Amino acid sequence: MSAIEISHLTYIYSKKTPFEKRALDDINLSIEEGSFVGIIGETGSGKSTLIQHLNGLIKVQDKKVSSVVVNGLSATDKKTLKQLRFEVGIVFQYPEYQLFEDTVKKDVAYGPKNMKLPAEEIDRRVRHALEVVGLDYDEFAERSPFELSGGEKRRVAIAGVIAMEPKVLVLDEPVAGLDPVGRAEILALIKQLQKDVSPTIIMVSHNMDDIAVLADRIIAMHGGRVQLDGTPSEVFCAREKIAEIGLDLPMATRLRDMMVARGLNLPDGIVTPKQLEAALVALKNGTFGGDKTKGGEPSNV
Repeated sequence: MSAIEISHLTYIYSKKTPFEKRALDDINLSIEEGSFVGIIGETGSGKSTLIQHLNGLIKVQDKKVSSVVVNGLSATDKKTLKQLRFEVGIVFQYPEYQLFEDTVKKDVAYGPKNMKLPAEEIDRRVRHALEVVGLDYDEFAERSPFELSGGEKRRVAIAGVIAMEPKVLVLDEPVAGLDPVGRAEILALIKQLQKDVSPTIIMVSHNMDDIAVLADRIIAMHGGRVQLDGTPSEVFCAREKIAEIGLDLPMATRLRDMMVARGLNLPDGIVTPKQLEAALVALKNGTFGGDKTKGGEPSNV
């Protein structure tokens, strides 16, 4: 079942002016419910413009040609636009800069209050959201969000989005600016959010290693168009195209290529450290997936 259907989506900034720029050019995408989709591309490739169409922050320009439908709700229908914004939660880059209330509890409750929910339901959602992001309600509810650490602030900001219990969660560079420990914690949290809150996750990132580990599908954009679309292995095996659109390969893929260049017989399609480790173990043991071989892909890679 499709969670998102995008048809012939084109968007032009500063239309009919000397500064006209085509940010999206005839985008057609179908995203299945329950999938984890990574969107990659250089700055200016159209990633942010695309994701902001998903909940109507940027409106479809040509309603006769283009359409964006999420969980059966059309982004071009004014009657369903408000509900659409509750269905699609977007966590922007550096979301902690958007905190504004004087307590954590009030900040997390802002979205549910806008949904006109009963007080008891708002309280339940606030408590659940803080629990999901790993912040104890009794410890953090009455604290000022501005007194928290960077990682805690980001967790509060994410809690404010997931308190609306969106079916689709969109994350724009969710670990930008965090130290390695904070990055690891937020990435682990994102994977947990897919199980506990939002079955469909879309994550925009410049970090190919994060995307390769988390996503089950990757969409690579360049010049407002989809250039590659497939599994992490399929996308990152298109080395020439990846280089052409100005992107890097994951570290595990680069290490694999270096080893192959030095004569090691490793399969293609390695994009994560675990896959590389499994391939090296299989090579050492002389087996790929339990069979003697001089090549081919390990069954667990």
